[in-house]
Amino acid sequence: MKRSELVFIPSPGIGHVTSTVELALLLVSRDDRFVVTIILMKLPFDEKFTSYCKSLTESTISNNIKFLDLPLLEQALDMKAKDILAFYMETYKPLVKEALAQLIESSTSSPDKPPRLIGLLVDMFCVTMVDVGNDFGLSSYVFFTSGVGYLSLLFSMQTMKDEQNVDSTQFKDSDTELVISSFGKPIPARVLPSMFLNKDVVPGFLELARKYRQTKGIVVNTFLELESHVMSSFFEGLTLPIYPVGPILKLQRDEGEKGSDGAREKEEIKKWLDDQPPSSVVFLCFGSMGSFDEDQLREISKALEHSGHRFFMVPASSSTKGYDYILAHPAVGGFVSHCGWNSILESLWFGVPIATWPIDGEQQLNAFQMVAELGLGVEIKLDYRKDFLSDDEVKMVTAEEIERGINSLMQNNSEIKRKVKEMSEKSKEALMEGGSSHTSFRSFYSESDELVLLLQHHIIGSSLPYI
Repeated sequence: MKRSELVFIPSPGIGHVTSTVELALLLVSRDDRFVVTIILMKLPFDEKFTSYCKSLTESTISNNIKFLDLPLLEQALDMKAKDILAFYMETYKPLVKEALAQLIESSTSSPDKPPRLIGLLVDMFCVTMVDVGNDFGLSSYVFFTSGVGYLSLLFSMQTMKDEQNVDSTQFKDSDTELVISSFGKPIPARVLPSMFLNKDVVPGFLELARKYRQTKGIVVNTFLELESHVMSSFFEGLTLPIYPVGPILKLQRDEGEKGSDGAREKEEIKKWLDDQPPSSVVFLCFGSMGSFDEDQLREISKALEHSGHRFFMVPASSSTKGYDYILAHPAVGGFVSHCGWNSILESLWFGVPIATWPIDGEQQLNAFQMVAELGLGVEIKLDYRKDFLSDDEVKMVTAEEIERGINSLMQNNSEIKRKVKEMSEKSKEALMEGGSSHTSFRSFYSESDELVLLLQHHIIGSSLPYI
């Protein structure tokens, strides 16, 4: 049996790497002819991520998956956060090119007949690496870790800029509503992702969209039933293949060593939840960047006290890995979330409705989708914004707004709860044999499989520089 290798290149962030690892595990479990090498780049200011990379390289999660840990680049140490997207990936190109050259050399010169490298799957922020793949005649795909709603908006903004010279930064602090074909309702400018409103950042994001169009296709962490309107209305006429393969989630695999601080904390939380009535607890988690000042924390505390609901809130400083076991617990009846895409997929998987409190990135758009487009969440805020790339004032969310959202979230027998439970079933069915994501993922790796067959018969050998 001849085997083939794909190289996955995730963005340097725990969430992006975790999703990439889960996708790699899914691929090799479906077809053991594939081997995956995951190239890990470093961030200059994230020790937690560096430790995470070290733990991956020292582990064996599958005999068909290996990790290549690239060193931290010295020129990145003084780089500002806003320059990461535009310049940081570029600085890693020579190291990635060297790594690919070594993989290709080993696949062609070793007497052991190792797997042949056939293509790249690059993270949504790493598409500059497509150029490196092209140097070796390798096909490149994109792994888009957010939803197709955001992807469609990104393409739309790029088209508006290139064809109509529309500058999206004009919509900052505007009451304008944008009509985008992939959304059933007009999008208020106040929920546009921060990157479209920042003049220093938007050029880099529009360039991402242009680069996506140069690839062989886009693998998206979503499922057809969740974003069916986007898939049917926007991507129907798109020549670029879109593969919705989600939900790709990491669920309860890392239990940690017994007796460790993390394991003890988890057991204490589980014990407390076990003592609570079904669907009685409000779970609040805002991600690693979701910290608040003392005034805002007082408003949250006041709202929780007045609501009368039991609650569990994760501090942003927590070092414990993963809280999906909390969402999975029957005592949890609602989730106050920053609306990161992974958090949305987890909440739907476990059938827990969301109250939206976005922080940054594309989270405002995600919140708008959940509340206004899909009816799968309730609003605390849609347009709360803590832009880490600007000095804009962060507006206070009042205790009254928070309490109102929580009470709406925890209503028994609500239409939203019914719809979320229904979507939970659909998310699981999508991954089953014959389900929409199972079928879509098969289409993706079958295309790679066809490339394998062509390589084996040397039909396209002349187009690949290393053959």
